Amino acid sequence: MATPTFFFYDLETSGLSSGDDRIMQFAGQRTNLNLDPVGEPVNLLVKLCDDTLPSPGAILTTKITPQKSVEDGIEERELAKILTEEIFTPDTVILGYNSVRFDDKFIQHLFWRNFYDPYEWQWKDGRSRWDMLDVVRMTRALRPDGINWPTTPEGKPTNRLELLTKENGISHESAHDALSDVSALIDVTRLIRDKQPKLWNFLYKLRDKREVKALVNLENPKPFVYSSGRFGSTHNFTTVCVPVFAGKNGNLVVFDLRYNLNELIEEAKQTAPDFLVNPEVSLADLFFPKFKELAYNRCPAVAPLGVLDMDDGWSKIALDKSKIAQNLSALQSHPDLLEKLKNEHSADKYDRKPFDAETALYDGFTPEQDRVRLTTVRNADSAEKLADFHPNFSDDRLPELLLHYKAKNFPTSLTEDEAEKWQTYRSARLARQSTTFLAEMNRLAKDPAVQQDDAKQFLLQELYLWYQSLQDFGY
Repeated sequence: MATPTFFFYDLETSGLSSGDDRIMQFAGQRTNLNLDPVGEPVNLLVKLCDDTLPSPGAILTTKITPQKSVEDGIEERELAKILTEEIFTPDTVILGYNSVRFDDKFIQHLFWRNFYDPYEWQWKDGRSRWDMLDVVRMTRALRPDGINWPTTPEGKPTNRLELLTKENGISHESAHDALSDVSALIDVTRLIRDKQPKLWNFLYKLRDKREVKALVNLENPKPFVYSSGRFGSTHNFTTVCVPVFAGKNGNLVVFDLRYNLNELIEEAKQTAPDFLVNPEVSLADLFFPKFKELAYNRCPAVAPLGVLDMDDGWSKIALDKSKIAQNLSALQSHPDLLEKLKNEHSADKYDRKPFDAETALYDGFTPEQDRVRLTTVRNADSAEKLADFHPNFSDDRLPELLLHYKAKNFPTSLTEDEAEKWQTYRSARLARQSTTFLAEMNRLAKDPAVQQDDAKQFLLQELYLWYQSLQDFGY
């Protein structure tokens, strides 16, 4: 059995969409459970494929140009192999800062595009994942002593990593460089563990969804404390919620007891008087985010209500027991509305159509009978081995995904017909991206702050050269 370790990681990406954008830098550091570094840090650039126009704003932030990634980076499939074999090893706790909602999704899509299981790295062989952002949020809201907490110039609470480090005298040489961010996060994690060890240890256990379910469930639907970015900065992103009905994929929908449902209904009537009987009115739109889905496997920062009885917890989040009891009673007096909300939530109302197989990861799990074929694709290390490989996949997303994989990694393996299909796809993808890309380029070019910054001017020039090179290559 391997010795348990943490692996802190961070990504810099070409944009915000995990399906459509790409990883351009991966950095990380392994530590033991005492947060002492183990081994050397990892810092890898990743080649941006010529089917992608990055967000200019993202590049101005990361300062990683497509040209630099191509010159110094490794291939995507090589990164996937390194992560699987060397980094996400058994008994590793994989964690970052907002990683569950952002970085982890990019890793899932990376594995999907390169014919690995998208999820096993999160749970198999003693692995687990954690996210320090919600730990920071709950610590700030309930147990803030011993830590200096930053605010915006307007005086609002903010938990931006570079501001946390600054307020607490932690070295953070280059914010938005992945390796620098990882080093800073380890120091922030150590600060929270040392200053508030009881809360740290409690939230550490909630990596296990069974621990979360023991606390928050429909079998015994009790109010509980919940910290999440959805709850806003006014009360440090923390409130009291109660389970109301089952969500999707075995999750749970909860209600924010900071609000009174009677009052929310009256407000809704001002917007849509017939909302209870009109099927065209979205209840989710009317009541969002008072009703929120809690995902058991996303390490939510939750705690029993009793934590508010200590250290003046109730006043810290501007709630009291009588208000919670009153709002809970109001919620329970509207079973018909809750049933309607439940039915709407369970329906696939939006019928989202992915752009292509690469963005269709969350449309379903890969059938078991295809797993051997995935391994065959990964193990093929030459164009010759893939040229004549045309498996009869059960998953109808995989033939297109295989075509893309071959085109990016072994282009000589493509038949003339496959090469034509790839270029048609690539041209359509770039055309779809170009509208936003050019609009953002024009906006930034007119920004006085950018005009007066030679480094940013250089980055925009490089981006335009990248855009032109993709046109010259057939777009």
